[in-house]
Amino acid sequence: MSKGAFTAYFDVAQLVLYMFWIFFAGLIWYLVRENRREGYPMIADRGIVEGWLPVPEPKMYLLANGEKVYAPRSNSGAESPIKAERLEGHGGSAYVPAGDPLEAGIGPGSWTARADHTDLDHEGNPRIRPLSALPEYGVSERDPDPRGMTLFDGKGEAAGTVVELWLDMPEMIFRYLEAEVQGPAGSVRVLVPMTFARVRRDGVRVHALLAHQFAGIPRPRQPGQLTLLEEERIASYCGGGLLYAEPSRAEPLI
Repeated sequence: MSKGAFTAYFDVAQLVLYMFWIFFAGLIWYLVRENRREGYPMIADRGIVEGWLPVPEPKMYLLANGEKVYAPRSNSGAESPIKAERLEGHGGSAYVPAGDPLEAGIGPGSWTARADHTDLDHEGNPRIRPLSALPEYGVSERDPDPRGMTLFDGKGEAAGTVVELWLDMPEMIFRYLEAEVQGPAGSVRVLVPMTFARVRRDGVRVHALLAHQFAGIPRPRQPGQLTLLEEERIASYCGGGLLYAEPSRAEPLI
């Protein structure tokens, strides 16, 4: 056999194709397995479910603020208990709220236990801040300024007054309306996600809640700051109102 004649009787192209198939199959295995770092193992009626691929070993991630987190977490699925009960006595049955439906943590009111610290921007400042703390920013002259407007509920009844806006600095959009509403112990200030609000020239309409429910929105622990977990709970409460603010919303349309 003369030198260099190896490719004359061996299909190199086919070998490369097989090598690519093996590499691609391994890549799929790796990506699907790494995808199970969040949401797994799942907690089901029949116990812990890992799926057709095993859950990977915990990996440590070092965050920008110096915090160390591990994924997957050993207590995944156990940190967010819901306030609900089975509609029927068998597994797979739907859940119905037990107690205050807006705090049940099911349906549109579901939430996850995010980190209970303030989300910071690249300069180390709180990502979302009240507009009053940012004198160099304001509302565009082409848009209505909701501050001072009346806040209306899902039935068109007055629920309070908008007193402040909270700005997402990196994204340059308003994330929350701060409104003063009446609670059982007097007036309180609550945050309403802008995605639930409709700002008009004559007021702000929030369809998700009724007037007496606004005071129940979870409030931040520290003035002028909002943690990731607090954001989650605020959105959960308002989202639950879309289905549970009044009994008729949970009934079929037809």
